[in-house]
Amino acid sequence: MGLKKKKEIHVDAIVLDVQVVEKIKSLAAVDEHNLASLILKCVQLTDGVQQIQQVKQIASLLQRLNSDLTQDPVIHGCLDILALMYISLNSKNPLKRALARSLSNIPTNLQNYIVKGLITCMQEELLIEDMCLYGKVIDGILACLDDFPLGEMTVGHMLVEVLQFLQKALCEYQVENRSFSGNHIARTQLMHNVLMAVKAAMVLIQRLQPIVKERIHRDNDTPLGEVVCELLNCFTNLLTNDDILQTVQGTSAMAIIVFVKIMLQSEEECPDLVNNLLFGAVKKDHAPEWLVRSCGNLLIPELPDLTLLFLCQGALSMLDWRIESMGQRGEQLLLNIVTFLMPISSRLKESSAVMSTSKILNLWTSSALDALDSEFCSQTLKKHLNGHSEVAGMLLEYVYAHWEHPLDAVRHQTKSLFRNLLKIHWASVKGCNTAATSDHFFLKLTADLLALDWHVKGKYASLACLVEYLGTEHLLHVDRTLPLQILEVMSEQSFAPYASDLFQTLFMNHHKSLSYSNSNGIWLDKWHETWVSPLLTLLCEGEPFQTVYIIEYSLPKLMKFSPESLSHMICFLQALYNSHSGCHVNRGALGALMTCLRTARAYGLMVITEDPTWDSLIATGLIRQALVHRHDEVRIDALGLICESHRSTEVLSLAEMHLLKFFLSYNLNTQSPSVRQQIICLMKKLFFRIQQGAQVLLREMLRKNGINSESQAEDLALSLQQYKDFLFSVCDILFEALFPGASFPTMFSVLNILRLMADIYPSSGGQSQIGFHLALAVNPARAQTLLTCFVSSFQEVKQLAFELLLKFPFPVLGLQDAQTFQQFLQVALDLSTSTYPHDCVTASYLLNLFIHQEGILPALQVCSGTKQISGDHEDDTCCDDFLEQHALAVITYLLECLNSEIQKAEKCLLQASASNPMYGRVHCINGVLQHLCLNKLSMVNKWRQVVTKLILMSYRLSDVVSPVVQSSSPEGLIPVDTDSGDAAYLQKILNEVQPRDTNDYFTHTRLLTEDQDGQTVALPSDEQCVDMKEKEGQMYAVTAQMVLVCCWRSMKEISMLLGLLCQHLPLQLTPESKGGLITAEQVKDIGQYFKFQLLQSRHRGAFELAYVGFIKLIGMLTRFRSFAGLSLQEVVQCHLIERAPPSTGAAGHDAGCSRHIVHPAVAQEVSMYIPIRITSLLYSALLSSEPKTSSTSLLKQTMTDLLSLASVSGYQDGDASIIPQVHALNILRALFRDARLGENIIPFVADGMQAAIMGFTSPVWAVRNSSTLLFSTLLTRIFGVKKGKDEHAKKNRMTGREFFTRFPVLHPFLLKQMETVSSTVDRDGGNTKLHPSLFLLLLILSKLYPSPMDGTHSALSLAPFIPFIIRCGYCPVYRSREIAARALVPFVMVDQVLSTVSSLLTSLPSIHDTDVWQNRIHGTLLQVLHLLQSFFESKHRANSSLLQELYNSDIIACIRTKNWLAKRKNPCLVTRATFIDIHIILCNYLGKFRNKDAAITGFWEDTLEIIAESEVMQDVCYTSVAPGLMQYLQSITQLIISLIVVIADHKSSCETLPDVLHQLNPSQIFCRLLQYKFYEVRVLILQALLEEEVKGYAQSLVSGMQETMITLAMEEKQPECLSKVLKLLCYLDIKMLLPRMMIYSLMNEKELLNWILKLACGPHYSTEIQNAALTFSAKMVTHLVENCQEQTEDIKPELSQWVHTVEQSCGCEQQTEMRLAAAEVLFGVTPSLLDNPQLPLGLPDTLILWNCVFTLLQDEEQLVRNSVADILREIPFPSDTYKEAAVTPSLALDLCIGALCQLLKKTGHAWPGFRTLTEWLLGEGDTERNAEDGQLVEDESLFEKGEVNLWAEKIAYIRLLKKHLVHFISEASFPSFQKAEFVQLTDVASFRAQHVDKLLLALPPVPQFCKTLEYMRLCIERERITVAQSVLNCLKEQMSVDCC
Repeated sequence: MGLKKKKEIHVDAIVLDVQVVEKIKSLAAVDEHNLASLILKCVQLTDGVQQIQQVKQIASLLQRLNSDLTQDPVIHGCLDILALMYISLNSKNPLKRALARSLSNIPTNLQNYIVKGLITCMQEELLIEDMCLYGKVIDGILACLDDFPLGEMTVGHMLVEVLQFLQKALCEYQVENRSFSGNHIARTQLMHNVLMAVKAAMVLIQRLQPIVKERIHRDNDTPLGEVVCELLNCFTNLLTNDDILQTVQGTSAMAIIVFVKIMLQSEEECPDLVNNLLFGAVKKDHAPEWLVRSCGNLLIPELPDLTLLFLCQGALSMLDWRIESMGQRGEQLLLNIVTFLMPISSRLKESSAVMSTSKILNLWTSSALDALDSEFCSQTLKKHLNGHSEVAGMLLEYVYAHWEHPLDAVRHQTKSLFRNLLKIHWASVKGCNTAATSDHFFLKLTADLLALDWHVKGKYASLACLVEYLGTEHLLHVDRTLPLQILEVMSEQSFAPYASDLFQTLFMNHHKSLSYSNSNGIWLDKWHETWVSPLLTLLCEGEPFQTVYIIEYSLPKLMKFSPESLSHMICFLQALYNSHSGCHVNRGALGALMTCLRTARAYGLMVITEDPTWDSLIATGLIRQALVHRHDEVRIDALGLICESHRSTEVLSLAEMHLLKFFLSYNLNTQSPSVRQQIICLMKKLFFRIQQGAQVLLREMLRKNGINSESQAEDLALSLQQYKDFLFSVCDILFEALFPGASFPTMFSVLNILRLMADIYPSSGGQSQIGFHLALAVNPARAQTLLTCFVSSFQEVKQLAFELLLKFPFPVLGLQDAQTFQQFLQVALDLSTSTYPHDCVTASYLLNLFIHQEGILPALQVCSGTKQISGDHEDDTCCDDFLEQHALAVITYLLECLNSEIQKAEKCLLQASASNPMYGRVHCINGVLQHLCLNKLSMVNKWRQVVTKLILMSYRLSDVVSPVVQSSSPEGLIPVDTDSGDAAYLQKILNEVQPRDTNDYFTHTRLLTEDQDGQTVALPSDEQCVDMKEKEGQMYAVTAQMVLVCCWRSMKEISMLLGLLCQHLPLQLTPESKGGLITAEQVKDIGQYFKFQLLQSRHRGAFELAYVGFIKLIGMLTRFRSFAGLSLQEVVQCHLIERAPPSTGAAGHDAGCSRHIVHPAVAQEVSMYIPIRITSLLYSALLSSEPKTSSTSLLKQTMTDLLSLASVSGYQDGDASIIPQVHALNILRALFRDARLGENIIPFVADGMQAAIMGFTSPVWAVRNSSTLLFSTLLTRIFGVKKGKDEHAKKNRMTGREFFTRFPVLHPFLLKQMETVSSTVDRDGGNTKLHPSLFLLLLILSKLYPSPMDGTHSALSLAPFIPFIIRCGYCPVYRSREIAARALVPFVMVDQVLSTVSSLLTSLPSIHDTDVWQNRIHGTLLQVLHLLQSFFESKHRANSSLLQELYNSDIIACIRTKNWLAKRKNPCLVTRATFIDIHIILCNYLGKFRNKDAAITGFWEDTLEIIAESEVMQDVCYTSVAPGLMQYLQSITQLIISLIVVIADHKSSCETLPDVLHQLNPSQIFCRLLQYKFYEVRVLILQALLEEEVKGYAQSLVSGMQETMITLAMEEKQPECLSKVLKLLCYLDIKMLLPRMMIYSLMNEKELLNWILKLACGPHYSTEIQNAALTFSAKMVTHLVENCQEQTEDIKPELSQWVHTVEQSCGCEQQTEMRLAAAEVLFGVTPSLLDNPQLPLGLPDTLILWNCVFTLLQDEEQLVRNSVADILREIPFPSDTYKEAAVTPSLALDLCIGALCQLLKKTGHAWPGFRTLTEWLLGEGDTERNAEDGQLVEDESLFEKGEVNLWAEKIAYIRLLKKHLVHFISEASFPSFQKAEFVQLTDVASFRAQHVDKLLLALPPVPQFCKTLEYMRLCIERERITVAQSVLNCLKEQMSVDCC
């Protein structure tokens, strides 16, 4: 662990006036005791720390002074100087505290002189009239009262003067506050001063309370009494002023209580007076005169809520609740205060007020505890404060409503409040001799908390508080699964911290209780079994996402608390690993073991030594396995085990070095970004550990050399050398991975690790302790490799390579040669005009790299040709920064080129788009500027000229391209052309895109070419291609996509450039400013430009281009308090919130627009001219920038105006309020979505919800649409972002109490709306008109649910909503009935569900009723269905109690009486289906019981009767158009399946079936249903069979219906059914199935195989069918090869076709599901076909299958790679190192190639195998074709990439082949060696090598940048050929040795 840097202490020195210093000198001249000399020396020092030391010497001298010196004038003068020094110092200066301590220790007889000196100085301070200095004086007063007795005496002597000064300051501050409106910074400082003044007055009175009280009441000190009353009046004004910060208001309230206590003669009067103030019962006629005069504003009947709140705070804080004088009046006041606070808490909704309320309530509980601890506490108070009292109930209600509040402070205070509430109850019942475990309050609270769902965050902290009283044993006795439940909850990040805290509290308490109650060691095993074993089991068996937070939060706490548990963990996991090795689904025991060991080592619980067994804890081989484990988490934990250590200087062992190099070899290509970041983080820790460990070794070596211990010094030097060799070997591994074609993950990992090494071991600091820095490992070839990384299409790779190259000296790059450097620079300049967007990014990085090199100016001069680079050699001596010179030269050159290109574009945009798109130049300029420190430039005059040119160039370029960007038509109208279209068609498209623009290039078709003079000529032909010729005569074409890219990218770069200039350039406010580079007028013009662009934007993409720059402009303005005479708010409004008419012209900056500073309400009317998106983002930007410490007045005013506009109702035709209402709703949506506004927006949520719901009733579609969007945003703001797929989970819901407590206004509003809505849904007369708000109301109500903690608070109860929701279920719209049923469920308590269901069933009509409304029936049935479903899914219901509750509620009997609704007597199929769904739920749960009760038997009989009379069991004809038919058929089919499942469960448990179910024949019913004409029925049956196959019951079912299954497979036409049939056939035994298939289908094996292969490779079949057919064909082939070998010759063509089908399925063009199926097939056939020494398919086909394995191991999808890597489990290895291990695909590829070589050697096919593998090395030999096609690359689409595998690395695969072939040659014999074939291979390799070399020489200079694709392809081809030739040479040498 690194040492923390010591914080430097800065102390300001004392500075006195010259006259004072002269006085000290005169005293020093006559001082005999050296005191004046010491003081003089002190004041002459300039270092404050040294002055503190000098003050200590002065204090020592003062303590030694004799009492005889009290009359010495020199001593008196010195003491006066010391007093002056004390007063003159700042209160926060440590020197002031030192002086105070020194003065406090002087002899007593001298203290009076110090006090006199302090009084003199203080009097001068109090006479100050400058209000700016009041703060310093107030701080001085507070300093005197802060543990400084002499200062307290001083202030006591000047009591009246000090109080008068404070009163004067407070009055002037209040006046000044009125003038600071809008100036937040000044107002914040003013509020601080006010707060300090109030505190000073309050502290002064508290310290001198006896003195003050005596002087007022006994001595009749009128001046003191007057000033106290005046101060009391000031405090009252502050308290009642809403414009004062709440912190000041709260402190003022406390001061009022203190001063009132002073003014009262008896303390017994104080409780009554405070009580009367709170109640408003103080009558002015009977009140004391001083109270009326001072606190008149408080003597009113009803005080504002905030005033009452802070008065309560003052009373609770300033009254002593322990003293006897409080008496019963004090106790009554205490109880009254809480009755005041509770209703106030429900009315105050601002976040600051809510936080204050929670703190004050918590303060009340502390005061209540003080009162209970007092010896004067009465039994009445105890009775009113115990847990069963009304007060405790109110506080619990508050806790339940706020324990999930969004504010952390409120949640923390709520937790503290709950803990104090438990203490209050326990203190109130302390004398009852009752144990906590038998206390009714604690027990009920525990039961209620455990009944809550675990998604309630308040549950965790509350249970943790209860553990302190009940203990963990009691909770475990209630629920033994509590530890496992808590661990399972920790799979979610939002709950993990809370769950881990509870888990820690429980296991610590349990550990403590067990250790006290048991003397032997058995208790520890019990503790391990309870807490450690469940955690380890979950680590092993849980999914990685489930365990990540357990590892982060709980495991470290557990291990740190009980370090001795580590050995138990290791033994447990090793035993589990040995018994269940090879876990492939999760991290397994090996992963859990790595996790535990890593955590233990990181916290210093274990130390790894050089011992091969790692301190006898774990074998190194296990770590090696973990380093290449398939699961990312296991690999990271294993790497962390090696890299992390509790000591950052721990020596890295040699074994760890080998393991790290092994890890890097196989893990650089990891696809997961998070895993890559973790690897980089761990490697950083490792490198720091090596660096710091080397420092320790070096110091130790020097010490050993000093004591002549040479042998030990040599060992240390060897360790340092090992470090150095290790770092160089790591560099070798990393650079070897940067080959051509390396994947992005590899490049990202390598470059990041190299950057770490360059940072930690820099070359600039000289040699490190190890003698290593990265530059030593980089040669020119490796530098060129890094430079080639610039051509990557990934921005991160370019950035990393750039940062790395900057760290190397220039000679390392190998660009010292002027010609070479010139070639690179010319390529960079050419790339800046490329039509490919990524090329300009490459050019930018190259230019930014080159400007750091010294030779760029001459090279740039050569590249520019005839162009002159202005300023490249002028005034070079005035600038020492060569980087600035180079950057200025490059920008100047690019700007000159850009101006000429813009000039061409103004003539013809099409030519510019195809030849010189301008965005590349601007991007390069942006890149150069970003790498300069723009606020520290020295060549100011030149930069000002360049900035002016850049701004003008931006406007000019914008005028050219903005007509396309700001088109009213989206870019989709211009097709993505890859072929050159004719000019007329392209012109037609451009005219469609720009119907309103008048630029000539949109009205004249131009066919472009250039004559010899370079002049552009327009050709009249409309049929020729839009082709252009460069000066060399080469043709190129322009496409529509080029035009779009040119315009959009140019506009983007302009916005970025202007934003960059505004954000980083220093502002030149006046012409005389020397350092500024951009003027105020230029900033204003840029603002006008952005404003115009925003106004012209017609869709989001164009708007966002300008918005990025606009945000940077706003950021610049925030740095200035005023800008050109205007405040920031005025500037923004001038630029943006103004009345601007809609414009259709070309983009530009309109200087003629008038400016209006408008009110937010007027801005909404203006917004009808401004796009909604702009206005929304504008308000978000303005309001979120308001300081959080302010009163957010702008936000409040804006929200009030917006809500009033959004709540308009009563529309008329042509109503002008509609458009402002739409914009107001959309702006509100943007504000509610803005996270920066935080909790400040919450008080407006209720009003926003009302506006959204009411807006949905508007007849105008735009209003309804905006209201819907606002409603959705509010749901997210209230309930949070959706965290799961379950729409009805409680994670994004809250209890009704919490919801209506936070938004109480919504309770009556929603209730009234529900009453209105429900009255319209069930009207007679067939009126089906729906209320517009029905769905919204039901949706928000469905987000609420009752809690077991709910009390009887009727005001906010959910019960009144239930009748209305039930009535909404009668709605004629199906979806509304469904949402009503879902909304009803959370409103019904769990213990009331069955009674509610019973009443709903009773309300259903009987069979004899004539007036039947099917909508009502369906709505009621849906409500019953959802209620029963929720009831049965409840976690806290035991099966025994469930059955008993069903009996008691008579639900089964009610269901049976309404069975006619499920039969044909009910004509409505929809209601029949819903009633059957209810039957299904009951079947699923009654089937679990083995009870043969008459009611259950009758239920089974009714169910069978319903099935027997159903349409699926009888020949009833229906057409598919019958309403609800499909729903009914699916329901009745599902009911049949449920009964079958019941039968299967009874048979699997060997229990007898109910007699009534014996008559059901599952096979017969399934056969009938599989032949049903509607496929929906067949699909359900087949799906059920597939699911039941896992239980083993489907085998017996299918055995009785094989004929039906085979017939269905042959004749089924529906794709979904066919795929499921084939999957089902795959599960069956092929040995039994195949003969029957031949019988039923009348086909032989060959024909069957052909049939299934047609399904597998048929292009017109779905992927699911092909996958199932491929899997089934693999089973057939395996069966035929293993059991019918005599027939394999007959079906050899079919076997080859099958191999071809498998090979085809592995192609990258196939869907992922197809490749995954191929992987599973290859895994299944590995033992019989792939690894069979007999090679049943023959060598060629076997090698094809192996090639398929290699292809899939390099697949881009990780799931496919992991699936095919399982093949290793079926291949026997000589070593057990990786047997049964889930390894990474990279290692699996390595092992599989080795396995193939072993197979070839074992089977005697060495030479044919070698020949084939060598051909794989050489590839397909299409170099010539690729080279020819390379000419067409430039004509391809700009962005289309085609099928690209971003993970596979060809060269890595080639190197693996080489590795194993070389080893294969050395071990194998080649009896069938064919020399002719060998020579042919050699000749082919030689020919291709020559051809590739020829093609490489034909490429232009620096081909890696200008011909990237061709260069990369040729490099890979050259690597292939080189490796093949190397392998062939090895074989040649081997064969020549054998021949000898």
